[in-house]
Amino acid sequence: MTDRKDFLKAYSGEPLRFMEVCGTHTAEISRNGITELLPPEISLISGPGCPVCVTVTDYIDRLVWLARQPETTVVSFGDLLRVPGSRESLADARADGGSVKMAYSPLDILKMAKSEPKRTYVFAAVGFETTAPVYAVLLENAIAQGIENIRLLTSLKTMPPVIDWVCGNGSRIDGFLAPGHVSVITGSHVFQKLAEKHGLPFVIAGFDGEQLLAAVYTLVKCRGRAGAVNLYRSAVTEEGNKRAQAAVEHFFEPCGAAWRGIGIIPSSGLRLREAYARFDAGSMGLDSDREHNPLCRCAQILTGAQTPVSCPLFGTECTPQHPQGACMVSAEGSCYQYAVHHRKR
Repeated sequence: MTDRKDFLKAYSGEPLRFMEVCGTHTAEISRNGITELLPPEISLISGPGCPVCVTVTDYIDRLVWLARQPETTVVSFGDLLRVPGSRESLADARADGGSVKMAYSPLDILKMAKSEPKRTYVFAAVGFETTAPVYAVLLENAIAQGIENIRLLTSLKTMPPVIDWVCGNGSRIDGFLAPGHVSVITGSHVFQKLAEKHGLPFVIAGFDGEQLLAAVYTLVKCRGRAGAVNLYRSAVTEEGNKRAQAAVEHFFEPCGAAWRGIGIIPSSGLRLREAYARFDAGSMGLDSDREHNPLCRCAQILTGAQTPVSCPLFGTECTPQHPQGACMVSAEGSCYQYAVHHRKR
């Protein structure tokens, strides 16, 4: 590790910009102070890897509306509760009398729905390839147990199409720290295809400081060369988790999806197949994105066009205690991580 650290500190070549597209990587890079070990010539920028952050305001608005319907309860992960829609958040709706509950797992909704069969329980199904298999398991259990009062409002997205979009829309990226958790499901081969298409290095890594530093070191050594390097072999194979892939494919099919700050990317989302449409809570057509605060720069930060410290709201109007945008709400959001770890680079 010392040799790698010394190599990186001594680097003085052409400026390099590497993008991580995993919210956990964003958090661990900040927590481990990785950027403080790098020279000014090497920049790490956060991409669209936080599932809560890339969710558009139309989706939040729909959840808020559902929470106010009779005999309806919206169930969500905790970090989504504070994400502002165009006017208010789920937390605001709950304070105003809406029915909103927090869960640690989508499977928690099974017990809730069983206990009140006349009430409809809607789970806010956000996430990437990592989370989608859990929703498949939820539906398997609901069908097996004859529970019909469960619905999903889906905002499920897949990672390769958005990386492809970033590469093809003028962002100067010299390499990618590929998402570790997603790679466990998809396998490394999907990033090999992207590497070959765009002529860039991709490195799949774990999450501790030494692994992240090794990933940056490998990206520097591989600059200018196309290929995917798997440094997370303890969890990631070339083909991925076939069982999880099959479960997702059984219940979901690809669709266009709206990404905060980007718009609609074809075939970048997952929707319920027609055979399971009865479990859908009205997910399609939630495409508009109207920031709660017009000065918020979440859209630009998610695509690497700006950094959190360049946002006019950062650290003043927008703080972890009073977030103005999704990137400051989620613990995986780059603004939140910059704020709590006093990160400048």
